[in-house]
Amino acid sequence: MILAVLFFLATVSGVVVLATLLVDVAIQAAPWLDGQFLTSLPSRFPDRAGIRAAVLGSLWMMGLTALISVPLGVASAVYLEEYAQEGWLLRIIQVNIANLAGVPSVIYGILGLAIFVRFAALGSSLLAGAMTLSLLILPIIIISTQEALRGVPSGIREAAFAVGATRWQVVWGHVLPAAAPGILTGVILALSRAIGETAPLIMVGAAGLVAVPQSVMDPFTVLPIQIFNWTARPQDEFQGLAAAAIVVLMVLLLGMNLTAILLRNHFESKREGG
Repeated sequence: MILAVLFFLATVSGVVVLATLLVDVAIQAAPWLDGQFLTSLPSRFPDRAGIRAAVLGSLWMMGLTALISVPLGVASAVYLEEYAQEGWLLRIIQVNIANLAGVPSVIYGILGLAIFVRFAALGSSLLAGAMTLSLLILPIIIISTQEALRGVPSGIREAAFAVGATRWQVVWGHVLPAAAPGILTGVILALSRAIGETAPLIMVGAAGLVAVPQSVMDPFTVLPIQIFNWTARPQDEFQGLAAAAIVVLMVLLLGMNLTAILLRNHFESKREGG
């Protein structure tokens, strides 16, 4: 009983603190949230500064990260769950994937700096940043996809095998469609983590004041780094700009999570209707 009361009080306290922070950020952001803020490039002058480069850089980054990590992560999970033979090697791989999901993001930044920026000579480009973030979220995508695949009833596989389907036909035609809601939810939640990361991109050399990227080899900035740069400035105006950028980032995160919920509901209703 005492533990339940303490848990309830801790939960309420956390909600109150979070609500207070959100209200404070919203109050600071309100004077700066307008069309000029959304369409202007970063500037040393607060009244001219905007987040156009940061928003477009974030969209570029998420698109490239998804393009790299989703096919690789889903394919790896399908192989481990549907094709790999049980044994000590598979257990070692599974343990390492679980451990990699808990590694601090700055470690992935150091790895990206060593491999992609220096060894592969990609420089501080969008591609180097996207590949670094792909390493960060790959374990999450693999684990969530494996859980979704395990949730598919074994009777679906057995019925397909019974009528002569190959393993690939079973996986592609039956297992993956049934697991699609869980897979998509895991993918979008993994991308939601990536869009808020700062440390790995700072390590690979993301800048704060750059133009809108035109190709994958261009330098870039993203919303978290722009927020970090503005909060480091002593002027009150830049603190307001940082608060406005936080609100925009939160809207993007909420949009991605809402998309995950809608996609899950859509595929679940489609599966039940079919």
